[in-house]
Amino acid sequence: MDKFFTQMAEIFSNPKYLDEFLSGIWDTTYSTVVSTAVSFLLGLALAVLLVVGGKDGVRPLPAPFMKVLNAVINILRSVPFLILMIFVLPLSGLLVGTKIGTVAAIPPLIVAAAPFIARLVETSLRETDQGVIEAAQAMGCSPFQIVWKVMLPECRPALISCFTTALITILGYSAMAGAIGGGGLGKTAINYGLYKYNSAVMLVATVLIVILVQIAQSIGGHLAQRSDKRLR
Repeated sequence: MDKFFTQMAEIFSNPKYLDEFLSGIWDTTYSTVVSTAVSFLLGLALAVLLVVGGKDGVRPLPAPFMKVLNAVINILRSVPFLILMIFVLPLSGLLVGTKIGTVAAIPPLIVAAAPFIARLVETSLRETDQGVIEAAQAMGCSPFQIVWKVMLPECRPALISCFTTALITILGYSAMAGAIGGGGLGKTAINYGLYKYNSAVMLVATVLIVILVQIAQSIGGHLAQRSDKRLR
């Protein structure tokens, strides 16, 4: 216990640790926001394809294509993140020129999160009132108009909740990425905490990640509540 308090005192007295934690917060926030934004757009596009192109969708697509799309999404969702990241790191080398660091972790985060988001958004889109969709079809709306002006606005609160869930999930993924060369608070916890047997560093890094999660959850919950027409 004395060792722990000594380590904790060193954290607050040594500027090196302050710089490392501030850098970790920035790197984690940066990689999480960028990855969430890109993966949410990809996941949204995939979800729209799944719903619109399904057997009962407003614009059914060929069944073989839909089966392959569903299979790919399910496979990517099933692979543990750390294993998936190892396989996708060569792609990071091609896209960003490096396999180590915060930027290198972004492509694996996107590949891991997009299928997960696609399923979340798919569930939200399928909850759209069929009566509203049928009314739009009767008015002669095109499939694009039905998606853009009916389905997406109707499930806006759910989409915001999906985005928040995705953000929190990717935040957890980014912390795990530190185990195999990713940056951020995960790297700080592993390099300065685990490898140097400094439990105080690991505790502070964990607390900072929890704080970031709580901030994201609070903002997302507030925005979802404000956009819900039923609560106005």
